[in-house]
Amino acid sequence: QVQLVESGGGLVQAGGSLRLSCAASGRTFSSYAMGWFRQAPGKEREFVAAISWSGGSTYYADSVKGRFTISRDNAKNTVYLQMNSLKPEDTAVYYCAAEAGSYGLFVYEYDYWGQGTQVTVSS
Repeated sequence: QVQLVESGGGLVQAGGSLRLSCAASGRTFSSYAMGWFRQAPGKEREFVAAISWSGGSTYYADSVKGRFTISRDNAKNTVYLQMNSLKPEDTAVYYCAAEAGSYGLFVYEYDYWGQGTQVTVSS
């Protein structure tokens, strides 16, 4: 069982930056691949970024590539999402998720989810 708690969301102007954190409980955090997803009002939850259990492999949605960076610190049971050059279309609730296996790109592949943190980017 893994419990996930996101933090770091907020209101930022376009072009600004935010760093999201996701703290995980449990001693097996390092065995899980981690992902970030987001959901805007009226839209489906979409993939943002993922990282392998070791941190050696990462993958990004085309819409955030070059602007967002996912990383993890297994000693702190935490995964991060550094978001730079934010755009109004990045506005959404951001969720972190854990997968007991190789990192995936789809919601159904993940086993555990956090409650989400709101990111609002003003123009």
